[in-house]
Amino acid sequence: MCLAIPARIVSIQGQEAEAEIGGITRKISLALTPEAQVGDYVLLHTGYAIAVVDQEEAEETLRLLEEIAEFSEM
Repeated sequence: MCLAIPARIVSIQGQEAEAEIGGITRKISLALTPEAQVGDYVLLHTGYAIAVVDQEEAEETLRLLEEIAEFSEM
């Protein structure tokens, strides 16, 4: 089983991008998703964007992950 989380691309340089997740930015590889553009949401797995996803779907997934995190803190 693998876990991929949505991240928003904030800048691109070649096959690398700066992606933001919950206010934290990381460098990621776009080698598997060369079609990704600034502003797109991608599924991020082990530093690689593995798919471009719909913004609405990405935001809903992030909301659910935040809800799970809040619940686990109780």
